[in-house]
Amino acid sequence: MIGRLNHVAIAVPDLEAAADQYRNALGANVGPAQDEPDHGVTVIFIELPNTKIELLYPLGDDSPINGFLEKNPSGGIHHICYEVDDIIAARDHLKSTGARVLGNGEPKIGAHGKPVLFLHPKDFNGALVELEQV
Repeated sequence: MIGRLNHVAIAVPDLEAAADQYRNALGANVGPAQDEPDHGVTVIFIELPNTKIELLYPLGDDSPINGFLEKNPSGGIHHICYEVDDIIAARDHLKSTGARVLGNGEPKIGAHGKPVLFLHPKDFNGALVELEQV
């Protein structure tokens, strides 16, 4: 059901400093910052040959990233994202196995302009999982 790893998301306390570190220290191709108001984050994607890194920074006081950064002030891995061919079929299959879909269970449009869903970390060994339809 799951396809390739789309990205690993890292919550950061300073978006520009993190982008500069990837750009200057690691020589990575760093994209522009983009606000994602529906998700309460500002993101920057770092393109790697085989996947992406997504830097996450809170957008507004209600951002879900605020709580993560309060618990992890230096930042850290927030979630992993896998690609799926059919997000509704994936959701329905996962729910039939007992997995919990976060939110109202309906896909939202993610940072790549494609439907996404998040799965409860307690159902996946402590890892928050994002599914993105390709």
